Amino acid sequence: MILENINIQGFRNFKNTEINLTEKSLVIGSNEIGKSNLLYALRLLLDKTIPQSDLSPNDADFYAYEVTNEIKITLKFTNITEDCILSKMKEHVSENGEMFLRYSAVRDERTRRITFNYAVGKDLESLDDIETTRYYLKVLNLKFIGTNRDLFHFIRRERRNLLQDAKEIRTDEEQAADISKLEEIKSELDQVHEGISSLSFVNRATERLNSELKELSSLNENQNVIFDTGASDPSRFIDNLNLATEIDEKKFLVGGDGRNNQIHLALWAARNRPVFESDEEPLEVNIFCIEEPEAHLHPHQQRKLARYLSDNLQAQVIITTHSPQIVTAFPPETIIRLYDNKPDTLAAGNGSNPFIRDAIIDFSFRMNIIPAETFFSNGVLLVEGPSEELFYKALAKAINIDLDRENISILAVNGVGFLTYASLLSSLKIDFVLRTDNDIFKIQGSEEYRYAGIQRGLAIYRDVKDSDKTLDALLNEHEITIQSFEREKPPEDIAKLIIKALENTNIFIANVDLEKDLSESELKTTLAKYLNTKDDDKIIRLMKAKKATFMFNFIHMHTDSLEILHDNRISQPLKRCIEITTSNADN
Repeated sequence: MILENINIQGFRNFKNTEINLTEKSLVIGSNEIGKSNLLYALRLLLDKTIPQSDLSPNDADFYAYEVTNEIKITLKFTNITEDCILSKMKEHVSENGEMFLRYSAVRDERTRRITFNYAVGKDLESLDDIETTRYYLKVLNLKFIGTNRDLFHFIRRERRNLLQDAKEIRTDEEQAADISKLEEIKSELDQVHEGISSLSFVNRATERLNSELKELSSLNENQNVIFDTGASDPSRFIDNLNLATEIDEKKFLVGGDGRNNQIHLALWAARNRPVFESDEEPLEVNIFCIEEPEAHLHPHQQRKLARYLSDNLQAQVIITTHSPQIVTAFPPETIIRLYDNKPDTLAAGNGSNPFIRDAIIDFSFRMNIIPAETFFSNGVLLVEGPSEELFYKALAKAINIDLDRENISILAVNGVGFLTYASLLSSLKIDFVLRTDNDIFKIQGSEEYRYAGIQRGLAIYRDVKDSDKTLDALLNEHEITIQSFEREKPPEDIAKLIIKALENTNIFIANVDLEKDLSESELKTTLAKYLNTKDDDKIIRLMKAKKATFMFNFIHMHTDSLEILHDNRISQPLKRCIEITTSNADN
């Protein structure tokens, strides 16, 4: 059985959102996009830890961006074969193993009174209201662990539960042996208790305390307060055992937040293994939802913990994260990106789907932490290589664009293979701006030339961008002109018109390339002084000799000088990124 789909209407920041899920689903997106709201929508239907009194929504739970007085959260389950579900809900399961659950709430616009109910059925057209409590939770429920987890108190409580669970599965022989061993432990603990009580400073402290108590009240005359080790009762002693780390036979109390987070989640996973009957049929079906498991962990352990939870929880798992490390560890078909649809929230491609999977697979070896970071961005600037990446990050700082504040990433594609990156970002509904060189290449087997840089931009425009009437009209009339021409007679005027029109689609073509454009910019004097030459060709040649090394060293010494480029065309891609993110925020 699997929860295949959730549809959310009129709830918080979801106007009408469809999200397809897989057996293991990783939900990503920027802050405040609705990841927690998505999980809470699921919990309203499936989490039995939410008391009945908290199931009724309040005014803040209704969609806020237009008048909305109805909430509908609908879950679709498929491949239902488990006996525990069929025995409880067989009349609501279709012949092909499908079932729908719905939570509905209605607010009376005049009285503001809110009513809610649950419904279940084989299909959406024949849902039956559930008048009583959510009886299905006896066999179908959600196990949730949120971000506000109290590590210390959870571990303290669950360590006892873990011991109790282990007690209950002992054989008769093991129980008898344990009883005998506890008697031995009691004798040894009594000796420990006597030894501690005989310590001079313990005696002196108890005498002082009892003396003060007798001064306070005569009722304290016939009783003494002592320091109790708990040694008189072995069971109590064992209940108070602490988890500790043992290294080279030395023991340390577990105390770091990262370590405690791992123990917390490992205990939680161990305590939530499926419960089976003797014939190995589960007594209930669980869905596990975990918010941000990466808390307090370094990158390697973030990836490992995510895989551990996904692999060891033998059930459907939904994880939310802000960690690029975790994104790289999950299969592409599991990734669900929530994005701002201005003003509501949607899932890119309606959640898990083959288009996003194929885009990420096509991305293949390029996936690492830096590209994965862009999955959480509001906007991305794609550039050709490391030197352009270094330059634009420094330029952003120089012209007072705070990339981190605006949640903008700059990503080098390491060549001119922009299309794979553009397709992936487009499939995830991430806005991007692109800057590439205005290359002019000779056509193979011909004496003619072509505007390769413009054609590169046009390929991306046609593949992933919305249609632009001005650009389409230009291409209908003049595209053939840039595809083949004599080297001495390039159609520069046509090229400039197409380049200008491409900018409307956030695709920027350099005048020539970064080095040539900088050498002809307001930065020329600074470059000439730094390179100790006034020869234009030599300046460009030296800049290109070791592009990334030159750019790193030059920026290190002349970051402040880049401010002079504020109004230069070179800065336009950065400014367009700001326009996009600002427009998204305003909408």
